[in-house]
Amino acid sequence: MTGNEQHVWRFFRVGGFDQVRLDTAEDLLAIGKLDQKLWVALSCPVQGIEFDARTLSFVDTDADGFIRAGELIQAVEWAGSRLARTAVLAEKLAGVPVSAIRADDEEGAAIMAAARALLADTGAGDLITAEAASEAQARQVARAEADWMAAKDAASPLGDATEAAHAAFLAVADKIDDWFVRGELAAYDTRATDLLNAAEATLAGLSATTLTTDAADIAALPLAKIVPDGDLPLVTGLNPAWVARMTDFRDLLVLPLLGERQSISATDWAVIRQKLAPYAAWLAARPDPESAAPGVKELERLAHYVRDLMPLANNFVSFRDFYTGHGKASFQIGTLYLDGRACDLCVSVRDAGRHASLAGLASIYLVYCDCVRGAEKMSIAAAMTAGDADQLMVGRNGIFYDRKGRDWNATITRIVDHPISLRQAFWSPYKRLARFVAEQIQKFAAKKDAQADTMLKSLSGKPAQAASQPAAAPTAFDVGKFAGIFAAIGLALGALGTALASVMTGLFALTWWQWPLVAVGAMMLVSGPAMLIAWSKLVGRNLGPILDANGWAVNTRARINIPFGTTLTQVASLPEGAERSLSDPYADKPLHWGWYAGLVCLLGLLAFWWFVRLR
Repeated sequence: MTGNEQHVWRFFRVGGFDQVRLDTAEDLLAIGKLDQKLWVALSCPVQGIEFDARTLSFVDTDADGFIRAGELIQAVEWAGSRLARTAVLAEKLAGVPVSAIRADDEEGAAIMAAARALLADTGAGDLITAEAASEAQARQVARAEADWMAAKDAASPLGDATEAAHAAFLAVADKIDDWFVRGELAAYDTRATDLLNAAEATLAGLSATTLTTDAADIAALPLAKIVPDGDLPLVTGLNPAWVARMTDFRDLLVLPLLGERQSISATDWAVIRQKLAPYAAWLAARPDPESAAPGVKELERLAHYVRDLMPLANNFVSFRDFYTGHGKASFQIGTLYLDGRACDLCVSVRDAGRHASLAGLASIYLVYCDCVRGAEKMSIAAAMTAGDADQLMVGRNGIFYDRKGRDWNATITRIVDHPISLRQAFWSPYKRLARFVAEQIQKFAAKKDAQADTMLKSLSGKPAQAASQPAAAPTAFDVGKFAGIFAAIGLALGALGTALASVMTGLFALTWWQWPLVAVGAMMLVSGPAMLIAWSKLVGRNLGPILDANGWAVNTRARINIPFGTTLTQVASLPEGAERSLSDPYADKPLHWGWYAGLVCLLGLLAFWWFVRLR
């Protein structure tokens, strides 16, 4: 495709929005021309995602910890410029074929030479894998490091003691330079001698404070008293803040190189510098692992790009892997098994509190877990998109499997509550009612138990007194006082009875096929509001806030609708074709009185219906 041709983009719609298809090398090489408003993400972190760290380090050219759209475009353009056959970018290869490398310029020639040298060393075929290129780069760096270390002895005037001597030299070098320059200036003009020494006002200011040898104000004073073209003392007359460092300088450098000295001249100082210069030059020549053997490094970079740029783009420009099930998305770091479910949408979390404050806008039920494996620790957020939340609570344990297959102990530490499914919303009013009734029964039973306990204690504590004292006379019942109350209760019961009779009359006036419709309508009247609220949240679930809380810049509303959400959380079910025995020797015995009560209610309803018909 020439620069003047317009690339024909293809899109697929999933997740409620259009995503670009990146299937061919031409698609990938043209992403710089795609309007970035159509990109799913414009930035992603290099930490907390499942992707090759070395590839991400190559793409992250400014090493700020984030991959941005411009950096991905630059990586694609560089890979395209270094390949003679760009189709390999879409062939899902483990590296770069040597025959696909473009070698018609200086950089390409260096890469080709490194590739051929690697093939000669390994005896491999045409393909240079990303791992082999990384190993070659590591070997090259190791060889450069070995060559550099081999030159150490020739550059060390004091042998093994040179390293410590050089450190002592660096500790005082600037201060000694300062002292000799001041002495030269004083020799140039004697009027400068007093000005270059410590000012009287400065010394007066120090006298008013508690002094220590490590005080910054003292260390800022000259190393010793300035003397025109004088020698620097090494033992006496030194600034107290520099005595220890000057002692090391004298013992480790002056004595071995110049012999016993009480002071050194400017000439002596120049001799010391000259003798240490080879060691300083050797240190400065240490090979940089990132810049050693540029041909090998660029070969490694190209091999990683050929293998990883297409998957990276399909987890950045589009979320194809996540929405189409072609593979795990880069932000999916593993699977959480908890409460009979397997949650595939698990993301890495550094600070659960900060993450939850933004991720709560996703309208997704999130479970935050601390995961521990030996001495290793990590935190995750898992999306629950199927089942119910009845047994989910802080403190419950599960198992988390990372993308490498390693298992971690997972404990729930925080929950962001949102609807999980319409089924959960349908039954939630009845479950709340059942919990309320159970709580009231427990409270009533606890109250009665406490009253009985109090009565027994009072009786056992004062038996004689209770027997000796006559019982109090019962208070006469005042009918007039309670007449209004009885009348109100009667009116209320009458109204309720009339309403119930009207309802039952209407029900029994229906034909048999209308009864199920009435039952369904009654249930929807109870469950409808909860289901409506749940539906509005379920259709509005958005992946963006969950990723944005981790440093992503999601550029669209990445919806997780109800059908897609059910695929992200698998609920436990028996395998297909499995045999199941329903014989449970420890099953709860059936309560026959329930059948009797139901029969009594049915007979009562029939009698009431017959009574209404007779009227």
